[in-house]
Amino acid sequence: MEPYVFNVAETAQACIKWIKSWMHHNGNDSTKVIVGISGGKDSTVVAALCTVALGKERVLGVMMPNKEQPDIADSQHIITYLGIPSIEVNIHDAYQGITQAISQALPQHPLNSAYLTNTPARLRMTTLYGVCALVGNARVVNTCNRSEDVQGSSTHYGASAGAFAPLAKLTTEEVVAIGDYLGLPYELTHKAPSDGMCGKTDEDNLGWTYHEINQIIRENEHGEHYDAIVKRYLNMQFKLQAVQLPAFKPELPDFFAEKYGI
Repeated sequence: MEPYVFNVAETAQACIKWIKSWMHHNGNDSTKVIVGISGGKDSTVVAALCTVALGKERVLGVMMPNKEQPDIADSQHIITYLGIPSIEVNIHDAYQGITQAISQALPQHPLNSAYLTNTPARLRMTTLYGVCALVGNARVVNTCNRSEDVQGSSTHYGASAGAFAPLAKLTTEEVVAIGDYLGLPYELTHKAPSDGMCGKTDEDNLGWTYHEINQIIRENEHGEHYDAIVKRYLNMQFKLQAVQLPAFKPELPDFFAEKYGI
């Protein structure tokens, strides 16, 4: 395997060029992109890349709190910083309605963490596609990154959906580096990733760091949790097999793709 070298400027500019090209071939000069803005690094960087590639008038940011979102100010921060149009759609009533209906239909099954975490994520994707349908001539952008995808952290048919994926082949650290290269607010691009619902970071839930995951992806480094990380990847591989989106593919090594084909 060749030594891993990440050229942030080259990669960022190539991604911007790819977004322009994909939109040109899958829309027209007025086609908009719909981005769910969570206030985290991924949606922040995706929104910025699309703004550079297409112009701010073609990027619509959608904030989707579930009743109250403690860090909603972060979402508004990047929207204001980029100067993109935005709307807010609170999913609480929809979440309460479907939860009540399912609970009544399955009273013997109490709500669990899988339901509480994944259902709002899937409602948010439904919201983005609803907005897309009403706006017309628009495409929903996937905001997932490679590090999360290989661990199955992206909700199946929630955050994992979309029309195209600028970050799907980039690690968390590479996404942060692109954010810094673009001059985005440090507190957003370096924010600890979390689902925003359970009170823990993604790394707390996984039991290992994204850095260790990234070292496997790019250099196949055998760290402390190597076997557990690969095992989790294999157990969650069905998610990647089910959802294969058009994605920007940087010329970088990828252990999982090279060994397992995805």
